[in-house]
Amino acid sequence: MLLKLYDKNNNPQDLQRIIDILNDGGLIIYPTDTMYAIGCHGLKERAIERICRIKEIDPRKNNLSIICYDLSSISEYAKVDNNIFKLMKHNLPGPFTFILNGTNRLPKIFRNRKEVGIRMPDNNIIREIARLLDAPIMTTTLPYEEHEDLEYMTDPELIDEKFGDIVDLVIDGGIGGIEPSTVVKCTDDELEIIRQGKGWLEEV
Repeated sequence: MLLKLYDKNNNPQDLQRIIDILNDGGLIIYPTDTMYAIGCHGLKERAIERICRIKEIDPRKNNLSIICYDLSSISEYAKVDNNIFKLMKHNLPGPFTFILNGTNRLPKIFRNRKEVGIRMPDNNIIREIARLLDAPIMTTTLPYEEHEDLEYMTDPELIDEKFGDIVDLVIDGGIGGIEPSTVVKCTDDELEIIRQGKGWLEEV
């Protein structure tokens, strides 16, 4: 099912429907400031397992990522020292994934790796959903095969045509991007950019 949302002034009933789906362990596809992504309530292990199966990712080998609404909610789920906090404050919201050590507030499926990717996209639609949910949203890019037409990653109507059967809702937030987030590993003493994507990190 496809639901059109806008940067602001969305119908509260539409937003509540999305929150209900996430609270019930459902999956949604939504826009970010990089590419369209698939996600679920970040504290519901069964929903996270569903996404891992769809993406064919092994949570013991792959870092999982969550979207947080703001910096204070990030510190509930990840260990953030002063320097990292300043760096994130300077660069977020934005097209970055910060790899941090997770806290025990996260479900067991995250603790296999001890690390968690933190996203705070510069996209009002998904940030508003995270705010209303009052919980992190587990997030990952859509499954994509290299021979596929890029429109199946960027056009919400085609995304719904392809993935509508395996998720509970596709949010149409306009045409999406094709560039992933920049991944910044912050778990050691030195920062390391392990994937250069759309975001250019400004150090403070």
